[in-house]
Amino acid sequence: MPVTWCYDVEDGQKYCNPGFPIGCLVTSDGRPKDACVINAEFNKKNTFYVFNHVDIKITYHSGKTEGWRGARLVTATLEPKSIKQADENNPSCDGGNPMEVPADFENEVKITYTYSVAFEENNSIKWASRWDYILVSMPHTNIQWFSIMNSLVIVLFLSGMVAMIMLRTLHKDIARYNQVDQEDAQEESGWKQVHGDVFRPPRKGMLLSVFLGQGTQIFIMTFITLFLACLGFLSPANRGALMTCAVVLWVLLGTPAGYVSARLYKTFGGEKWKTNVLLTALLCPGIVFADFFLMNLILWVEGSSAAIPFGTLVAILALWFGISVPLTFVGAYFGFKKPAIEQPVRTNQIPRQIPEQSFFTKPIPGIVMGGILPFGCIFIQLFFILNSIWSHQMYYMFGFLFLVFIILLITCSEATILLCYFHLCAEDYHWWWRSFLTSGFTAVYLFIYAVHYFFSKLQIIGAASTFLYFGYTMIMVLIFFLFTGTIGFFACFWFVNKIYSVVKVD
Repeated sequence: MPVTWCYDVEDGQKYCNPGFPIGCLVTSDGRPKDACVINAEFNKKNTFYVFNHVDIKITYHSGKTEGWRGARLVTATLEPKSIKQADENNPSCDGGNPMEVPADFENEVKITYTYSVAFEENNSIKWASRWDYILVSMPHTNIQWFSIMNSLVIVLFLSGMVAMIMLRTLHKDIARYNQVDQEDAQEESGWKQVHGDVFRPPRKGMLLSVFLGQGTQIFIMTFITLFLACLGFLSPANRGALMTCAVVLWVLLGTPAGYVSARLYKTFGGEKWKTNVLLTALLCPGIVFADFFLMNLILWVEGSSAAIPFGTLVAILALWFGISVPLTFVGAYFGFKKPAIEQPVRTNQIPRQIPEQSFFTKPIPGIVMGGILPFGCIFIQLFFILNSIWSHQMYYMFGFLFLVFIILLITCSEATILLCYFHLCAEDYHWWWRSFLTSGFTAVYLFIYAVHYFFSKLQIIGAASTFLYFGYTMIMVLIFFLFTGTIGFFACFWFVNKIYSVVKVD
């Protein structure tokens, strides 16, 4: 159980916050900051008030009522107090003046820390309901349902659009293309006209295949982690369990990454298989590890207790090079052994000229528009996740998160398919990279939101703290970019294969 500090907020409600403040500040203009608002006595200008005493109250549920010896802890709450001790050898636990420290103090300040503990038996609180007092004080459920409904409306809108394209437009197109003579077909315009170029291998096919391999690894890792969290295997109080589970899964999922990357690289006609395998195993994890090591270096320099020990970093490297890299090689071996993915139509030797495109069918506007709808589905959930990471709030709504994850999958897939269809109708057959970047652009919106959150919600001062925030945000953005881009690519790949496999091509 986390030790929680419960205090009254407006409308007679109680708010319980995991952890407790160790002090607060009244500014030079007399404005109380943070926890100084809880006590009217904290009113001296330009002064720190130190919470040097805590009253801890532990409530337990006796086993006697259930016929067994012992007790179970059901709540652990505390109340921080500021007490200036008159006699340090015989400290008092109540009353007295608050412990004041001038903001511009120069001499050494001696502070006596005390605590008191009270135990209380309460058999009305069931063991299974011991988290309720924390969760009830976080009234986010209504906002979450609003967020889910908002996301579902977006999904229904996109599904309707995709269904209309599939059933009406495409059905008519295919019927017309399959009935008309070849001479008439020459005068047609639209997606069928690029059948000889639509499967032409993309530029930088090596990099795309590496990104897709890594994206597949991240996708499977995220899915399993969220599924386990939904089932209750990962406690919301222990963030480390969630992170450990994700890292271990990522390490063990090197084989799918190597297989997908190798298979697609072979389909693109690539021959430098050694480079492909090495990049798949080292490129993206290398960027993440370098960023992470840099953040840790700053924490070491600052002397922070949040710094990860050197031994742990060596252990992570050992897991990466000892397990993940060999598994990636195994996956790549099987991927290269398999034949290249067979395309439904042949590719012409001479590339077709792409006609002049309108503003909306040009690559950049399409990519920028593609990320808006997926981001619209997740931004409310993102707010709670950022609060959990940076504002020390409890995140426990994994059911909602898993639902939003599924909605994100559907939205990324449908938005990419829609834009891909419009581009093919405009006879622009460069869809490989565009399908990846269209849904991957959601990560750019995520970064913009993280910048907005930094300036509007956080009160971070100091270069080191700012650098840490943006360093960790960049890791999150890169992982999200690979994850969403991979979803969009495979949805588009399936769609293009499907539509070109049902038309007759002479």
